[in-house]
Amino acid sequence: MMPDDTGTPPPREQRPDPSIPRPEDNEFRRELLTVLPHLRAFARGLSGRPDFADDLVQEAAIKAWTARDRYTAGTNMRAWTFAILRNHYLSELRKSKRQTDLDEGAVERMLVMEADQEGPLHLGDMESALQKLAPERREAVLLVGASGFSYEEAAEIAGCPIGTMKSRVARARADLARMLDGDPELLEVGERRSG
Repeated sequence: MMPDDTGTPPPREQRPDPSIPRPEDNEFRRELLTVLPHLRAFARGLSGRPDFADDLVQEAAIKAWTARDRYTAGTNMRAWTFAILRNHYLSELRKSKRQTDLDEGAVERMLVMEADQEGPLHLGDMESALQKLAPERREAVLLVGASGFSYEEAAEIAGCPIGTMKSRVARARADLARMLDGDPELLEVGERRSG
């Protein structure tokens, strides 16, 4: 910056504080509020824990609000916020992996429940089955099946080719069907994968 005739540099242009709402932020706020229930459902499906899901959604909303200048109005707010939530979730997983000495295989085996072929199918059964899927398959079926994204949108969110996304969804659906039908062999997938 060039000083003026008095030798005093001109005042710097300061970027507005992103935590302070501006009049043009009303539409962004409205759009963000409409995706929050979808984000929560996605977060709950990913994590399997309502408390952690709420934390993920809160953090994703804060990150989206802070980065609202980077959002292009008229584009897909759901896809943008899902990507933010997914990235934060993966960061939290990496962070927690560094903070714990638990063996991943042991954790997966602790989460595996015996099939109850006699009991009726409940929402809890589906949640349980979702958590038994490999993480990338769980994410794929949540994005396409539960959240209604196209394969192309889901692939963009997950950062993988469309063919990979289609394969993950197909395999996840087949795994879920077998688990919900009580296939005992599928309940041991976690043990075989970790071993």
